[in-house]
Amino acid sequence: MDEQTLRSQLADLLEIPADELADDDNLLDHGLDSIRIMSLVDVWRSAGVEVSFVDLAEEPTLAHWRTLLTAS
Repeated sequence: MDEQTLRSQLADLLEIPADELADDDNLLDHGLDSIRIMSLVDVWRSAGVEVSFVDLAEEPTLAHWRTLLTAS
């Protein structure tokens, strides 16, 4: 998954402009919660990306998630 797609998906989910998401922002500070993380896990697993809730929740930043999602 490329950076623009990831940023766009997160911005849509959080209902904020994509340019408000900095790579090192804690996504929880933008309103991300566990239910939304689980919905992302479901979407990404359906697309063939192996990622877990724990992987995402441990470090909820765009930079970390991009690393996880490109490694899959």
